[in-house]
Amino acid sequence: MPTEFDLIRLFFTRPAPGAVLGVGDDAALLCPTTGMELAVTTDMLLLGRHFLADVDPRLLGHKTLAVNLSDLAAMGATPRWATLALALPEVDETWLTGFSRGFLELAARFGVDLVGGDTTRGPLNLCVTLLGEIPSGLALRRDGARAGDEIWVSGQLGGAALGLHHLRAAVPLTRGEAMACRARLHSPEPRVDLGLALRGLARGAIDVSDGFAADLGHILERSGVGAEVAFSRLPAHPAVQARLDDALARQCLLAGGDDYELCFTAPTGVGREVEAAASRVGVRVTRVGRITSEPGLRILDEDGRAMHLESLGYDHFA
Repeated sequence: MPTEFDLIRLFFTRPAPGAVLGVGDDAALLCPTTGMELAVTTDMLLLGRHFLADVDPRLLGHKTLAVNLSDLAAMGATPRWATLALALPEVDETWLTGFSRGFLELAARFGVDLVGGDTTRGPLNLCVTLLGEIPSGLALRRDGARAGDEIWVSGQLGGAALGLHHLRAAVPLTRGEAMACRARLHSPEPRVDLGLALRGLARGAIDVSDGFAADLGHILERSGVGAEVAFSRLPAHPAVQARLDDALARQCLLAGGDDYELCFTAPTGVGREVEAAASRVGVRVTRVGRITSEPGLRILDEDGRAMHLESLGYDHFA
């Protein structure tokens, strides 16, 4: 059976051309680019909390890095370096081959060097720290929204949450719908290119990980503003759109989480520039509402009445 150091060497040691020193020492050595600020994010994925036991390890490797890339996308940062900490109940070489393949393939796509981490025996737990760079003063931040801004969302919402409910036998889906929703759940596409394209255009930004309403609420809280959003304008995943008369589907759209799309605000009058920037990187964006000076989030139905929200989104401790 491979030792701890065999495991690291076999599955996770790769060249790190963007680092002074990568895997193999007590610490990595990095040299940030002159004039850049560092963006640093950490995410942890736990078996039973963030993923199911039977998930394809290659897809899990992809998602483990993707959720961190999504955080940097929301900041408008270029990903550079990652560390990976693994707690494993046992050394399963087949599982590790799939997991490392998914992780490293996505890292290669976005130019991320894996430069260190840790391994130990224990309940399955995956933790990534990701570092990126942003030109000084150009970071997209949650506290940047201003009254009068328009609110935008990338891609489609609700599909991942609907897929999870389907896996838990809470909602029936056609075979095609199930495959599409599981893809949204297990292999999200981080909107890194969109985040870079929005530098200088967007003001407040966040990635939609816990649910649209909850994550927009973080922008509102940090910026000291409110918002009005038209429910009918929210870009629902087709499987969700087909079920919008159902309370569960509406909940998936507004508060389901795991979408890893970007929600951002931009000044009125730059809509064409926003759409052009998104088009250049092949991402659809939708204007869904506006920022108000009055605190609070109001989701409006087709008659302009505020909708009742039973839950704003996912909370690890709720």
